[in-house]
Order: sequence, then structure tokens, then C-alpha cells
Amino acid sequence: MEQKKSALSGFLSYFYGNFIVLILGFIQTPLVTRIMSTDEYGRTGMFETAVSCIYIFAVLGLDQAYIRYYYKQGIDRDKLMKQCLFPPLCIVLGLIILYCFMSTYANNWLFGRSSVDITLLVAGYTVISVFERFLFLDVRMQQNGKLYSNINIAQKVLNILFIFAAFAFLKDDFRVVLYAMTFSWGSTTLFLLIRKLFFKKERGIEEGNRVDYPEKELITYGAPFIMVLLMEWLLSSCDRIALKTWSDYNELGVYSAAMKIMVLLLTFKNTFLAYWSPVAMEKYESGDEDSRRFFRRAFDIVRFLCVGAAMGMILFRGLIVMLLGKDYRGADRIIPFLTLMPIFAIMFEITVQGIKFQKKNMYLNIASFVTITANIIGNMYLVPVLGGTGAAFTTGISYVIYFVLGSFFAERVYPVGYDNLRTAIDAAILILYAAFASFYRDDLIIILAGILLIPVILFIERQNVAMIANHLKTRIIHRGSTNG
Repeated sequence: MEQKKSALSGFLSYFYGNFIVLILGFIQTPLVTRIMSTDEYGRTGMFETAVSCIYIFAVLGLDQAYIRYYYKQGIDRDKLMKQCLFPPLCIVLGLIILYCFMSTYANNWLFGRSSVDITLLVAGYTVISVFERFLFLDVRMQQNGKLYSNINIAQKVLNILFIFAAFAFLKDDFRVVLYAMTFSWGSTTLFLLIRKLFFKKERGIEEGNRVDYPEKELITYGAPFIMVLLMEWLLSSCDRIALKTWSDYNELGVYSAAMKIMVLLLTFKNTFLAYWSPVAMEKYESGDEDSRRFFRRAFDIVRFLCVGAAMGMILFRGLIVMLLGKDYRGADRIIPFLTLMPIFAIMFEITVQGIKFQKKNMYLNIASFVTITANIIGNMYLVPVLGGTGAAFTTGISYVIYFVLGSFFAERVYPVGYDNLRTAIDAAILILYAAFASFYRDDLIIILAGILLIPVILFIERQNVAMIANHLKTRIIHRGSTNG
């Protein structure tokens, strides 16, 4: 019971901050969409696309190496941080120099305009993103949920304040969001860097007990994740590139707004990943014989919560879209399939751990290649015909494919015995309901269909419903007896 309580407390320490970030996000997104036209808002999505592409090839997967080796016996964590951080910084500086030479062409293609400050913002945010990745990882691996939550809250508050400040000078200009993102992330990352350098030193390891891993081994482990990151980049960016190529910035702006509405599920995803990655790795490294049962139960509960969250998002998407403003009403047809993205990404992070444990990263590359191919083909054929809805369909189904392939390979190298039958039924219900909500025009019928599906899902997930109910009942009784 104490272990469960500790695990729950650890998760909540991550979640409370992201819950507040969620509330702030519902303030930020309508704020931006109401002060910015769809054309200008569409350009902000291309900024994230450009930065993410540079970041992928710079990091070399060494962030994953940092996670994998962090709990190794006798590891010098300060040295591990330096080993994982130095190569990406050298590479990113080289890529930025290359980008600066071709910035006029690149900026005109991405944003439809070019200026010195756009180039500096892309370069600055890319450097910040490398530092941010490893410094936030350090906080996560320490399982310091309170600090993680507070930093996220501070970042979101600063982002909103910088939006107001930049809008006062630039008005309806996509650079408002660029400045806000760069300066808010830069502020929190600088704080973590100062904390790491001057206030938070890892306890030293005695020379005789210290284990060092050469950079070559770290890069060898991390390099295959480049393909995985590239897959994630394509899944989050190929849709935007396709919309820019075969549609226009207006459609791209509506799609980007729909993607921002995913903040509810994405917040839960980020919270879960921040908590889960170090817990899973520590559980495996401990050699606990009960670890497979632990992973299996975690997946069952998370699957139930994810399916419930996705159903709720599709059901109430109309009310949520009203906050964005009249120019973004089309987002209600894009949201249903986008809900598949975060929930299957969350479930993927549980089932795919076996590949990371066994260092069989080639399987991730195979899954990535198949998914990328399906994503590109889907966008090529569907975006010219269906616009943002076609991009959302392709993105959602791509994540389903990635989850299925990754889970299949992971089970081969590290058998756990996940409940594939219930997962398949849940997935089929969500895909069919997302399709119905995207293409059928009667909102009342869509809502009624969702309400009728809820009892079906509760019946399928009755074991998890009973488990959660019993857990809550036990806690209530225990609290009542304590108070009495």
C-alpha cells in the first residue's frame, strides 16, 4: 500500500503543475487566436517545424542515452550530463551557421517572409531547446515533481506575459508567438542552468566505485533514436507542411488551433511521460521479479483513462472550439482524429519500454519507417481533398500504426502480456467514433452516439472500473477512520 501511495503521490506532484498549465493554456490559446488572424497563426506552426527539424539531428538521441544510463550503478551523473550535452551543442551550432547562410530562402519558404529577427529567433530557440531538453531531463530523473511542475507553471505564465508585451509592438504578426516562446523558455532554462551549475551538484562517486561510459557507447545507443525523433517530427510536422503545400496559411491556422486544443490530452501525456520514464527504468534496473505485472497493470489503467479522455474531448469539442473565435470554427472537424495522437503516444510509452530495456532500438527504426511512409502517403492523397480533416486523419491513424508496430516488437524482446484484445476493441471504437464526428454534420446525433458508447466502454473496461472504484472506496474509508 505504501508503494502505491508513493507512486500516486509522485504522479500527483507532476500533475498538479500541468493541471495549472492546462488552465493557463485555455487562457493562452483563445488569447492568441482572437488577436491573430488565421494566416498569421498558421505561420507560427512552421516555426516549431523548423526548430524541431534542426533539433532532431543535433541531439543524436543522447537524451535517451542520458535516461538509459542515469540509474547505472556507480555512474557519475554530472559527467554523464556533460558527455550527452557537448556533442549536440557542437552540432546545433554548425547547423545554425548553415541555416543563417540560407536563411532568406528558408524563411521565405517557411513563413512567406524573411527578416533578421526571424533568423535570430529560430537560432536562439534551437540552442535553448537543447539545453532545455537535458536540464528538464535532469529534473525528471531526480523525480523532483514539485520543481518540474513549478517550472512549467512559470514558463506558461511568462509566455502569456510576453505575448502581451510583443503584441503591444507587433500587433497581428506571427512573430508575437515566436518572441513569447523564445523568451519564456529561455528564462526557465536559464534558471535551471544556474541551478545545475551553482546550487545542485550530484554527490560524487568514489574513484574505485565510479563507472564511466565512453562517448562512443552513448552515441551508439542514442543514434538509432534519431529515426524515432524524425518519425515524431514528421508526424507533428508533415501535416503542416502538407497543408502549406496543398492548401494555404488560413487552413494551416485553423489546423494549428485545433492542435492547440489538444493541450488537455497533451498535458496529461507530458505529465505521464515525465513521471513514467524514470520510474520504469528504475523498476527494470532494480531487477524486481514483479516488474512485468507492474507494467501490465499500469497499462490497463492508463488505457482506460486515455480512452475516457478521448471520448470526452470528442464529445465536447464544439464547446471548446467556441473559445477560439468565429474564424476557427472549422477546428471541430479536425479535433476528433487528433485525439488519437496523444492517447496512443501515452500507451506507446508503456508498451515500448521493453525495446529500450533490451537496447533493441532497431525495432523502433522499423516501426518509424513504416509509420513515416504511411503518413507521407496519407497526407499526399488526403490533404488536397480534405484539407485539415485529411491531415488530422492521417496523423491519428499514423500514431495507431506506430503504437501497434512498436508494441508488437517490444513484446517479442521483453514479453509482458498486455491485454491486446481490449486494446483493439477500444481502438476500433475510438477510430469509428472519430470518423463519425469528423464527417457527419448533425452535432446532436454525434453527441447522442457518444453518450451511447460510454456504457459500452465502461463494460469493456469493467475490471479497471472496479479496481479504481475499490481503490477510491478504500481511501475514503481509511480517511474516515483516521478522522474518526
